[in-house]
Amino acid sequence: MTDKPGDAPPDRLSSDPDSPYYDEAALERGVGVRFRGQEKTNVEEYCVSEGWVRLAVGKTLDRRGKQLTIKYTGPVEPYFKDQPDA
Repeated sequence: MTDKPGDAPPDRLSSDPDSPYYDEAALERGVGVRFRGQEKTNVEEYCVSEGWVRLAVGKTLDRRGKQLTIKYTGPVEPYFKDQPDA
């Protein structure tokens, strides 16, 4: 196999800098997420092993000024956008 451990996106990733799962290097590289077979562009956080994503809800903000999100469960397939599809 030609896959290296560094070629897979992290199991859990958040785009919120205050989160312990925030990884600037992975986000700069560009991470795409397929959820239930569809490409999602409004993913704020995901976890592959637990099978969920947090999707942003429009431009609505919560009481702390952060983006309002809804958690959905299902199959999550993250990938780096700079890798060619197999």
